[in-house]
This record gives sequence, structure tokens and C-alpha cells, in this order.
Amino acid sequence: MKLVLLGTGTPNAEPWAGFPASAVITGGKVFLFDCGPGVVRACTAMYYKGIGELKPQNLQRVFLTHLHSDHSAGLAEVILMPWVLERTEPLHVYGPQGCEEMASCLLAAYRIDTDFRSDGPEPINHTGHTVVPHIIQEGIVFDEDGVTVSALKVRHGTLDAFAFRIEAEGRSIVISGDTAPLEAMKEFAKDADLLLHEAEYTAALKERTEAWQNYHRGVHTMSCDLADIISAARPKLTVTTHRILHLNYYGDSPVSLSTVRERENALLQEITSRTDLPVVNGRDQDVFTV
Repeated sequence: MKLVLLGTGTPNAEPWAGFPASAVITGGKVFLFDCGPGVVRACTAMYYKGIGELKPQNLQRVFLTHLHSDHSAGLAEVILMPWVLERTEPLHVYGPQGCEEMASCLLAAYRIDTDFRSDGPEPINHTGHTVVPHIIQEGIVFDEDGVTVSALKVRHGTLDAFAFRIEAEGRSIVISGDTAPLEAMKEFAKDADLLLHEAEYTAALKERTEAWQNYHRGVHTMSCDLADIISAARPKLTVTTHRILHLNYYGDSPVSLSTVRERENALLQEITSRTDLPVVNGRDQDVFTV
């Protein structure tokens, strides 16, 4: 199995990291997890880098951890652009309650486009932009051709939100999505070959107001809490993503990339100082093979 990081950023629209999205490739098939804006272009970029499975026509399954816009605003792209590029298969969308309505409303919003392409002179098929929704609950949500995807209900405010564990070829990858720290994650990620987990820079949280501190502690995983999860679950490798660094992104002057890297390294140090297991910061276009 391969894990390809297509976007490792946050809602802050960071120029150094795309919006959240990753792909698991196994048996020649692509399993897309989350779809922040720009996801189809990110897949195409990796196709041109030699990951042949990530050509847009192969985007036929997407699993949504939750319906926050930074994780799902690219859904229209995944429905429409691969179809324009001659995908004939419908898109299967696996996600929490509301994903069916989201897909339906997006198709309604783009009906002028789809009607023109379908009814005009463009030689296009009539199936590749259709959507098959799958409303998920905790447990196994996909089991076909030796690939199993299981969901764990996580805690991200009042939203329905899930982590996913993908198992195939005797290997396993766990994707946390956005979540506060959970005891259940320690078992869900037990002995995984790779754990892709969100992380927040604990030391910088004090720079925020009390209200923001309370919010972040209730919906995200502090670096020190992630270290506890890693030590208990003992994945072979942990990769951080969706790193919340508490930078003043829209202040009087732009944040420098060197400042970003300093905080990312400090976040990583907060984790590695508390666990003896390997942890790295994931970046866009990183590829991990397990």
C-alpha cells in the first residue's frame, strides 16, 4: 500500500500546504480520504510525478472524515472534473450524515454545466458525474477485493466525524481526521503500519484567547496527547498532518516560511520527546509505502 499526501494544511489557506486530502493506493485502486479544494489538481501533479494510479479518471471513491469545508469543499471537483476527463464510473461517496445532501446540492448548483455537456455536442458520457452516497456508521464501511475500510467515531465538536483504518495486503494505515484525543484511538490504531494524525502545537496555544484555547482543546489533539496515543498504539510510523501552529496568518506582514518550519519542528519535538517511536511531519506530495 501507498499513502500519498495531497494536502496537509488547515482552514488557514496556507500557501505551503494544500487543504486536507490524502490517497491510499492498493491493488491499483485509489481510495481518496477527504477532498479539500484543489484535490484533483494535486492528484494530477502526483500522476505527473509517476504515481500512475492518481490520474483523475481513477478517482471513484472518496471517504469524508467529516463535513468541515476545508475537508470537503473539493467534492464538486471530484464529482465533475474526472467526468469531464472521461471518467465513466459513478463516484462513491462514503461519509457522515449530510454527505448525500451535499452531493445532491452540488449537482444542482452545476446543472447548467452538466446539462450543457450532456445535451450539447460534447462527446461525453452520462454516468461519470453521478454520485452513489454511502452514509457511514462506526464499523466496517467498505469490504471489497481484499480491501477493508473501518470507521471509528471521533470527537470533533458536535459534528459527526470519523477516523478510518484501511487494511489490505497484510498492511494497515490509519487516518485520524480531525479529532480531540480519544482513548479509543489507541486501540483503533494498534500496531498500524502507518498512523496519519492531526497535531496541534501545544506551547503556542497559550497565545490564543481563553475561548479559543477551550475550543481547540475540545476538538483537536495536542502534540503531547498525540505522543500518548502513539506510545499506546505503537504504530510503526506516525506522520503528522493538519498541524495547527497558532500563527498570525493575516497580520500586518505575511508569515515567513522559516517561522512555519520552526514551529513545525517545535511541534515535532513536543511529540518525540514523549515517545520512543518514529514520528515525522508530513508534507504535500510525500509518499509512504507500507
